[in-house]
Amino acid sequence: MANNIQAIRGMHDVLPDQTPLWQYAEKIIREVLSGYGYSEIRLPIVEKTELFKRSIGEVTDIVEKEMYTFDDRNGDSLTLRPEGTAGCLRACLEHGLLHNQVHRLWYYGAMYRHERPQKGRYRQFIQLGVETYGMSAPDIDAELILLMDRLWKRLGIRDKVSLQLNSLGSIAERLVYRDSLVSYFQQHLEQLDEDSLRRLKTNPLRILDTKNPAMKDVVANAPELMATLGEESLTHFKTITTLLDNVGIGYEINTRLVRGLDYYSKTVFEWVTTELGSQGTVCAGGRYDGLIEQLGGKPNHAVGFAMGMERLLALMETLELPVEPVVDVYLIRVGEQATQQGFYLAEAIRNQIAGLKLQVDCVGGSFKSQFKKADKSGASYALILGDDEASRGEVSIKSLRDQQEQQVLSQTAAIEFLQIAFLN
Repeated sequence: MANNIQAIRGMHDVLPDQTPLWQYAEKIIREVLSGYGYSEIRLPIVEKTELFKRSIGEVTDIVEKEMYTFDDRNGDSLTLRPEGTAGCLRACLEHGLLHNQVHRLWYYGAMYRHERPQKGRYRQFIQLGVETYGMSAPDIDAELILLMDRLWKRLGIRDKVSLQLNSLGSIAERLVYRDSLVSYFQQHLEQLDEDSLRRLKTNPLRILDTKNPAMKDVVANAPELMATLGEESLTHFKTITTLLDNVGIGYEINTRLVRGLDYYSKTVFEWVTTELGSQGTVCAGGRYDGLIEQLGGKPNHAVGFAMGMERLLALMETLELPVEPVVDVYLIRVGEQATQQGFYLAEAIRNQIAGLKLQVDCVGGSFKSQFKKADKSGASYALILGDDEASRGEVSIKSLRDQQEQQVLSQTAAIEFLQIAFLN
């Protein structure tokens, strides 16, 4: 007998008992984004490889090691998207959305990276991305942080995450800082690990973000970027912190917080947690004005963030948050007439009570066996329809979550009973 085919390593299934938590989080996310006036954009999963080489950079781990890239039948090099920012910006440039316009956009879907699977990190993962275009003032940077703060509160995890902020200044300021940073680390080569030695030649700012505890002291003594920033960058950052102070959002200024890509400028931020071990970053973002020109557009402004859903859900699971049941009402049918009439009754109930989650038992069996399935479904009520009830146009209603007495009602009265129970 052949072995069963299993999922590809790092690409996981979300099973039915897990999806309610996903749906709960997705519902809250949509409501919060809508409340701030953000519009959804839906993007292709596959893009031209050149898009990611130009945006992410050819000498990054993502492009060099992690992308799923292949040649199609026409010989074009295509890539499963490793992140969403480049594709979103490509779409806006292609369709002329950035010409004298302001946009607040969000997208949601699968991303792909061939990296080592671990808790909260997969080779196929679901990501929420939020991107804003055409706004240079620090207000929009602050708005994104306010939006996320509200999202954490709605999800019930605000006390489990904290905000870290930094400014990377302008590209010109960062180039000056880069030279001083390289000079410093070259004096301490013996303290750098293999990964940092490689980054010293390609992206030295990423050394500041190392997770290697053996490098803690050498990184702590490195020059600080904030000390090299000019008046404009400092004013921009100060405005954001003042706005956050005014609305009571706490934060930590982390001068070692960087982004791995050169197009980031000024604001960068992360929401972090101590609940998930080494995978502490829940959400990260910042300002990336430089990317628009890098992809062929005219100079413009952009700020955004991205959040991996698997990591968010792992955090929510630690809190054992209540989620809505999959089923509100479970219809039990026993007998030939009841089986036929049950479908008519179920549709009549759905017609009268929009949004009610009604499940009809389609397996059959005794009343006792169907009751067990009704209770397991999580439903609040069981509707019981036998041939006797069907012949009289009645149905029994039994509460499955408290000690209310079972009652027999006309089918019309039963619908009215459920309307009161679920619409109030």
